Amino acid sequence: MSRIHPSPTKISLRNYTPEDFETLYTIDQQSFEPAIAYSRGQLREYLRLEGGECIVAEAGGDIAGFIVTAHERGVGYVVTIDVLPGYRQQSVGTKLLAEAEVRLAANGIRTIELETATDNVSAIAFWRKHGYRDRGIIKGYYPNGRDAFSMSKLLA
Repeated sequence: MSRIHPSPTKISLRNYTPEDFETLYTIDQQSFEPAIAYSRGQLREYLRLEGGECIVAEAGGDIAGFIVTAHERGVGYVVTIDVLPGYRQQSVGTKLLAEAEVRLAANGIRTIELETATDNVSAIAFWRKHGYRDRGIIKGYYPNGRDAFSMSKLLA
């Protein structure tokens, strides 16, 4: 007897608005351990970066996740991508990343860079699945002394 799985929640994407801030902050706190999660001040700073953009994913009217990117001198950068645990494995991160890459490419960006903890197996798998490759290791990148992979992707 085969099991029928319910279809994933419909995800829609939109631009960040200041009213989203507290929800995004809460999602970031739930997505990362305290040593890595952003403070309110840090998150505000990243949302205000010149060349920065934040895309929000909604499911049923609720925010399910978001991505913050920036670009400068022809290089794009993924600041963070956060998806609530209940929405993981439903392509929310993939949809956010795809839209961010399209928007960065529309701004003339051909290379996107990011960092991710060397011990975050699921994040490393996510980035590699989406074409990001290791450029090296940054020793002691995170506040708790953890190392990070520096990764990048060339856009078509």
